[in-house]
Amino acid sequence: MTQFALGGWYLIPSALLLVAANLIDWRSLSRRSLMLVYNWTCLSFLVLSSVGLSGLLVNVLKYAIGRARPLYFQDFGVLALHPFAFDARFAGFPSGHATTMGAVFGVLLLLFPRRWTVALVVTACIASTRVFVGAHYPSDTVAGFGLGCAFALACGLVFARLGFIFRLAAAGLPVRKASFRLIAPER
Repeated sequence: MTQFALGGWYLIPSALLLVAANLIDWRSLSRRSLMLVYNWTCLSFLVLSSVGLSGLLVNVLKYAIGRARPLYFQDFGVLALHPFAFDARFAGFPSGHATTMGAVFGVLLLLFPRRWTVALVVTACIASTRVFVGAHYPSDTVAGFGLGCAFALACGLVFARLGFIFRLAAAGLPVRKASFRLIAPER
């Protein structure tokens, strides 16, 4: 299950959808098809920005912090920090896989707020596999998950201010627009 936390599962389809959207002649589309393509394009850009940018940030952080992974506990201890070592052995905190799952959870939370418990259980279970395979300490995955979720919510706020997918509610939080549909409505 830990393989589902790789960023490629989310970044590659999003990038391909954006490329496909640029190859479409938007002028030839009906209003309904145009809205559908527009919504899929916005969703792709949200996923690409949430997962991709949080992934870039987590890679900078993990090499700047340089925490040793659990596999090297006997050699370095639990708090062994080697900043800017640029060695995979010292790229434990925060977890990149958990950051991806946190960003996916954040996107799902924004799009389907009533189903947040299901989204949290699934994404947290996938993120926690990094602990079970011995690649990270629990604190690495919690920090990564939180970072990814916060980044996705920040992207949602930016999208709401720009008027893409979301609108700002009275409390200043992003709320999905009624016009955002990924499936064409029945006539």
